[in-house]
Amino acid sequence: MKIATFNVNGINGRLPVLLRWLDEAEPDVVCLQELKAPQERFPEAAIRAAGYHALWHGQKSWNGVAILARGAMPIERGRALPGDPADLHSRYIEAEVAGLVVGCLYLPNGNPAPGPKFDYKLAWFERLTKHARKLVKASEPVILAGDYNAIPSDLDVYKPERWVDDALFRPETRAAYAKLVKQGWVDALRAKHPGEKIYTFWDYFRNAYARDAGLRIDHLLLNPTLSGRLAAAGVDRSVRGWEKASDHAPVWIELSSGPRASRPLAIRARRPRSGRG
Repeated sequence: MKIATFNVNGINGRLPVLLRWLDEAEPDVVCLQELKAPQERFPEAAIRAAGYHALWHGQKSWNGVAILARGAMPIERGRALPGDPADLHSRYIEAEVAGLVVGCLYLPNGNPAPGPKFDYKLAWFERLTKHARKLVKASEPVILAGDYNAIPSDLDVYKPERWVDDALFRPETRAAYAKLVKQGWVDALRAKHPGEKIYTFWDYFRNAYARDAGLRIDHLLLNPTLSGRLAAAGVDRSVRGWEKASDHAPVWIELSSGPRASRPLAIRARRPRSGRG
């Protein structure tokens, strides 16, 4: 099973990119962030035509999260992070998909920091950590996937000295991410690529993608029930270079149902599928 997370940075404006990637990569489950579309503007028909059922929580202009599943309908468990009924941002959705519990999240950016936006980021992180404390102990397999807007360590950022005052890299943010992981979660990408420079985001400015001046801020965390099935993990970096691409690249893992097996860390070759023109 292949599970991915992808901050699309506007689902309607980037729809051709998303559909092309879905066709080439063939993920089974996808968590999307930054839909930037109200509930009624989600392109459900196009997603369904691509072979996916969807569950989404939209919001006009900003935020928005969705869970896609190939050939199966996600069963909703919740569409708001517990702990603050007044928080109306569309940043979290949780569903049961193919025997997994999937939490799709878009953690606040928090800039400028310090300030109210950074306070909101840390409060949201604390709510996530509280909710995750229950999920990490679950007997069923759980994955928390999305854009965490958190750079875990110096290894995860190009020229870390330039990011010391940014909300994504401030000590409070790194401490919050470490606290979450220490509950027992496995950072899948880092588990498969220890010590390796690997990024998931490249800014549109200063030719960042061409210079590989990136960040690792998109993460897939697995609870102990699921982590033993982790077979491979990678980033579809080339997608960031496509025309009208998001500033994020898709990040994915592959799960085995039995013994672990190595898989190539690239988009899989397109395969013919029945029932398609």
